[in-house]
Amino acid sequence: MTINQLSIFIENRSGTLIKVLNVLKQSGIQIIASTIADTAEYGIYRLICSEPQRAFDELKKAGVAVAQSEVFAIELDNEPGRAADAVETFSKAGISITYMYSFLLGGKGILIFRTDNAEQARETIIQGGLKYIAEEDLAKCV
Repeated sequence: MTINQLSIFIENRSGTLIKVLNVLKQSGIQIIASTIADTAEYGIYRLICSEPQRAFDELKKAGVAVAQSEVFAIELDNEPGRAADAVETFSKAGISITYMYSFLLGGKGILIFRTDNAEQARETIIQGGLKYIAEEDLAKCV
């Protein structure tokens, strides 16, 4: 029910992001979604890609500081308010969302999020009638 996300730690200086992107390009790995959060000195480039384990291995081999973590992806109808409804479902269940980002894919909204209580999130997704996205389903979209 979870998908693997890569978190890549990059310095805030020219050329560091392109190194990561070129490793993925040369490896033939497709980026599905990504986001960058930054501080004054470094950024965290989070991404969902077509082959997360191979991407992890290739980035490590290239000397890039990368971590792999499990996040949830749920599918939402492409209508105003659907993200609010989903987040409210988790909030009512007492689940905190550590971070999230979203994108459109195939006419559907995709909400990616991480929580500190994965087991309760799984139960809430099932009980709340939310549609989770499996990693293999995302990979088929590219």
